[in-house]
Amino acid sequence: MDRVRDVDDVTTLVLAPNASPMTLDGTNTYLVGAPGSGEVVCIDPGPDDVAHRETIESAAAARDAEVVAVLLTHHHPDHADAATFGRIWRAPVACADLSFVAAAEERLTDGQRLDRGGAPLRVLATPGHSSDHVCFHIEDTNAVITGDHVLGRGTSVVAWPDGDVRRYVASLERLADLGARSLLPGHGPVIARPAAVIAEYIAHRREREESVRAAVLRGADTVEDIVSVIYGNLGGSLQAAAASTVKAHLDALTQDGRVVWSLDGDGERIVAR
Repeated sequence: MDRVRDVDDVTTLVLAPNASPMTLDGTNTYLVGAPGSGEVVCIDPGPDDVAHRETIESAAAARDAEVVAVLLTHHHPDHADAATFGRIWRAPVACADLSFVAAAEERLTDGQRLDRGGAPLRVLATPGHSSDHVCFHIEDTNAVITGDHVLGRGTSVVAWPDGDVRRYVASLERLADLGARSLLPGHGPVIARPAAVIAEYIAHRREREESVRAAVLRGADTVEDIVSVIYGNLGGSLQAAAASTVKAHLDALTQDGRVVWSLDGDGERIVAR
């Protein structure tokens, strides 16, 4: 993929050089601003990497613009470590939960309208992948920057214990109701069929929940056993991500009374009801 490309008249994608099994091609940083405004907002500046910062600055300069604000979809390092760039650019940093990001100084709230850069953005609270996750609706283009809520390829991790499956599905349903024209994910390519992809995401979460309970019914009694039954042998970061999502589903199933998952002095206990 090209490191810098224009998504449309108001949005430029700058791909960070942090490709991995978890980040796909790397983190997508977005610059949003109306042509001729002289301003862009930087959304998810990505990893704290000097070469990436210089690429962002070059992309802004190519639009005859300066970065006037830094916005974060959530606090995970591959999206937010470069929030410190805000100090270099003299641009305020905003996120939904200031306790997660030391460099942040402004708090984003659900429904808030942001007018910097001449291309209005609306904040959409989408907790689930993480407790502080938000998306940004670009009103002029009816596109939504989705962070890790919806990815360009594959499915997202629900990062238990901060993440929550029930809230994640509810946030997907809220995003579906918005009727966006396109989704601009934090990793992977732009999504031109939002309704179909969101429906697939919701169906996948429900299917995954049933597969977790089915594994328990068949006798899997540890998270590691359930991961092995559902995903096979993954290893490394993918193994940890799968375990995190399985725990999120076990937590939801326990709240619903369909599974008992407990961690105490006697160790882990997982049984179906």
